Amino acid sequence: MLNHLENDSIFTPEQVLENRGRVAIFIDGSNLFYAALQLGIEIDYTKLLCRLTGGSRLLRAFFYTGVDRTNEKQQGFLLWMRRNGYRVIAKDLVQLPDGSKKANLDVEIAVDMMALVDSYDTAVLVSGDGDLAYAVNSVSYRGVRVEVVSLRSMTSDSLINVSDRYIDLEAIKEDIQKTPRQTYPYRPLADLDFLDQPRDTEGHLEIPE
Repeated sequence: MLNHLENDSIFTPEQVLENRGRVAIFIDGSNLFYAALQLGIEIDYTKLLCRLTGGSRLLRAFFYTGVDRTNEKQQGFLLWMRRNGYRVIAKDLVQLPDGSKKANLDVEIAVDMMALVDSYDTAVLVSGDGDLAYAVNSVSYRGVRVEVVSLRSMTSDSLINVSDRYIDLEAIKEDIQKTPRQTYPYRPLADLDFLDQPRDTEGHLEIPE
């Protein structure tokens, strides 16, 4: 009898996904940007939103990023994001002693996950930052299902261990990348180096074939 119960799944994987309820998405923009660089792909943010929502009822999709408010190209990208299904949470970049610029938005992500915990059933966290493990564990104890989506090589084991489901970006990259020869007016800013990328006559970034 025991062996029979062990081999008899109550829910199929498809049924589990169908019972995600209301979904809230929390995207660490910088973490996703560097993951995409590692994968050698350009993210299609419309496809990404559809893939993460997966047909469930979307409460809200948050996109957290550091910004240089004098950078018109980046401001254009963030405007596009706001008009295409994302709630953008921006924080000014701070210059570090080594000359690099960074903005840490872990606190903002954690606070929003907790503040809205009674409004969603499933949280999709796009980040591999182990600093968010405590927040993930906290919302889990409030009855929320947490799915972590990130590149395995950039993901803390502590974050995976407290999540209900982990998805490696490598496994879904075909679903979220831009198609070949597609041009896109902007891309997210993790640092400012990409502004020197080649552009076509309309000022769009050229995507190599």
